[in-house]
Parts: sequence; C-alpha cells; structure tokens
Amino acid sequence: MAESVSGAAGTPEPVLSVQNVSYWYGAKQALDDVSFDVYPGRVTALLGPNGAGKSTLFSLITRLFDAPTGRIEIDGKAAAEWGFKILAPLGVVFQQPTLDLDLTVRQNLRYFASLRGLGRKEADTRMEKALASLDMAERIGEKVRALNGGHRRRVEIARSLLHSPKLLLLDEPTIGLDDPTRDAIVRHIHKLAATDNIGVLWATHLFDEVESEDALVVINKGRVVARGDVAGIEKETGSTSLAEAFRRLTGDRVEEVAV
Repeated sequence: MAESVSGAAGTPEPVLSVQNVSYWYGAKQALDDVSFDVYPGRVTALLGPNGAGKSTLFSLITRLFDAPTGRIEIDGKAAAEWGFKILAPLGVVFQQPTLDLDLTVRQNLRYFASLRGLGRKEADTRMEKALASLDMAERIGEKVRALNGGHRRRVEIARSLLHSPKLLLLDEPTIGLDDPTRDAIVRHIHKLAATDNIGVLWATHLFDEVESEDALVVINKGRVVARGDVAGIEKETGSTSLAEAFRRLTGDRVEEVAV
C-alpha cells in the first residue's frame, strides 16, 4: 500500500480516527481492516469506485451500524465509552437527500437546530450566516420542493454546519449536479475547512473533486490501497496523474486514461 504521510512534531490530534475497522453483510465482507485519520483544517478525500465501501464506512462512523471489529473515535472519544454522545461534534451530508420537501428552507433548518439544542435567536443567526456563505440567503422562505438539486444540496450543507461541527462528513455530495454547481461546492468546502478549522471527510469517485493539498485515502473492494497526499501517491504508483494512479491501484486498465 502506498503511504506518503508520516507523523510529525506538532501535528494536531485527529478529529476522526478509524482503526482496523472491518464489516460484513452476512458472508460478504464490505470493509477489511480499514485505518486512517482525519485532521482539523483539512479535507481528506475518500476516493473509491462505486461499491468500494465508502457508504458502509459512513454508516459506521455515524453509528447507523455498529462496527464489530476495530475502533472509531470522533474528537478523541469512542462509542464504546461514550455511545451516541460522540456524534455531537459531527455534521453529515448523506448521499441521499434528507430534507422535508414540504417545509421551507427556514423551517428545515430551524427543526434541525432545535434537535441540536440551539435557541431560536441563535439558530436564526447561524442559518442566515450559513446560507449567505452558500449564496442561498434569498431562498430562506422558499419551500424545498421548489428548489433545484444544487440548491437543495446547499441547504443540506448549511444545515450540517449550524451546530459548528468539528468534523464534517460528505458522502458523494455532488452526485447529479451540474459542473458549475459541483465546482462551487468543492471550492466552498475547501475554504470552509481552512477558515473554520473543520476536519472534512469527503467521499467521492470523481478525481476533479480532489485538490492537490488534500489528504487522500484510496479504497477499493473494502480495503485501503493507498493513503497519503496526491503527489506522493502518484509517485509511489509511477503515475503522471491521479486518474492513472487510481486505475493502477484499483486494477483498472491504465491505457483507458485520457491524456
């Protein structure tokens, strides 16, 4: 396995630590001894083909499932000791939309804020700030049903940030969106990680969503096959691009890479 990142003096503690996690659906193994860390202030891209185990991993981190082996820590705390309390610093945007279509943007966000224990005044201030940063402030009174896919996704991102999370999980957040909307969301999340010191785990199968400064975890058939930075993984695999490195690591035919 290619790995080009090592610990260094002064490195902050990870906001997410996944250690030796495996998972099975009956006799089918979906994850096999997966380990990696996510650090504050940086995007970690979880890059893998469809069916590689990315969504299963997110389900374990968010405790939709319990991991039968290994250990998952969020902000230094593990479920074995803290239960669902470990999810307090976590913001999530799942692959499938989860907004109530018949409520307005404001109503959706206020409902989530109340679940997080935020008062009305504070919630309104935070939602206005989050929506403004995503160019959605003027749509706060619209019903979600009237919004297009890109605008709905921006609302979900705004919702995930209301409680000022330390860790943000994004599971294929740009699927079905047009390229300008995808690019805008990618830029916004990278800026957000840096300015708000949030650790971001971004699951994707799209190479152009991974930026050169990102930490990178490549997963294939439930196993981590590379971990490090983009330049290091390209060098380790003897590749001239991330797309070529990915194909080498996942066993796809390198000659299919567009030049």
